[in-house]
Amino acid sequence: MKPQIANTIKIISTLAMTSALALVGWNLSLHLNNQSLPPNLQSIFWLASIALTAHGIEGFIAAIKASSGDQNPFTYGIYTFFVGFIGLKELFDN
Repeated sequence: MKPQIANTIKIISTLAMTSALALVGWNLSLHLNNQSLPPNLQSIFWLASIALTAHGIEGFIAAIKASSGDQNPFTYGIYTFFVGFIGLKELFDN
């Protein structure tokens, strides 16, 4: 993969995961006050939840793989959580 494309994916993925975390946090705070998200954001909330779950699994895999090598598992797990598959690819290519 070209480095420019990989960097673009990393930026977009980081922004998407940060936005997804914000949306889930907002939904949680609304539920604590017995409110709910506007109906037009419900489908985006579920898509964000699926993306967060997938990236969480990728981050967990990266942490396990990094601990078997010379990488810091916590740092690499968080990095892979935010950048997604590109982080796993970088880890396995090394």
